[in-house]
Amino acid sequence: MVKRILNPIHLVIGATGAIAFLLLLIRVKQSQSVFLLFLIWNLFLAYVPLIISNVITYFKLKKFSLPMSLIGWLLFLPNAPYIITDFIHLHKSSTFFWLDAFSIGFFALSGFLAGIFSLIQIQYYLQAYLSKRFINIITWIISFASGFGIYLGRFLRWNSWDILQHPLALIKDILRIIIQPHTHQLAWGVTVGFGGLFIFCYVLLYNSVQPKKE
Repeated sequence: MVKRILNPIHLVIGATGAIAFLLLLIRVKQSQSVFLLFLIWNLFLAYVPLIISNVITYFKLKKFSLPMSLIGWLLFLPNAPYIITDFIHLHKSSTFFWLDAFSIGFFALSGFLAGIFSLIQIQYYLQAYLSKRFINIITWIISFASGFGIYLGRFLRWNSWDILQHPLALIKDILRIIIQPHTHQLAWGVTVGFGGLFIFCYVLLYNSVQPKKE
């Protein structure tokens, strides 16, 4: 059921990614600058959660491989909505402002969709193991955790793999934000804002891809 639902979505994600790449090539050719090439790497990171969820559902992972894959999926999920923050690289004074805006827009759209449908894929798969109510609660937690991850990445410059390379320093920063929320209002604003956006779009798109009852 999951594969049948998401196949058309993969085409949409791929199409928006292809348009983004084409716009970026035009930008590079016109400006003779590699300024926005980092978007390719950011989009790849945004696709990683979808790649993992595809592997989980296609190979029907269970036992030890499933929880390990879910941990990896969860660590990379914030990279999907994170790409939206690349709009900060827009400069109104730039000759290529609108081209840059559309380029970043399509990269962000493709990555954001990949994250949302990855979450939908995981939710469908976990229905065989968990109750729908519990999955919904987890979905909310994951969405706002992704918003928190965006703050850690954009403002504190932490990466997904830093949990392995610098775990103690990362945990220290996280605990500081949690223990002293009044001094980290931006962190909670970003968490609520992006978490809410992720939930809102998730609900809309989840309802649109639900299989019709026969």
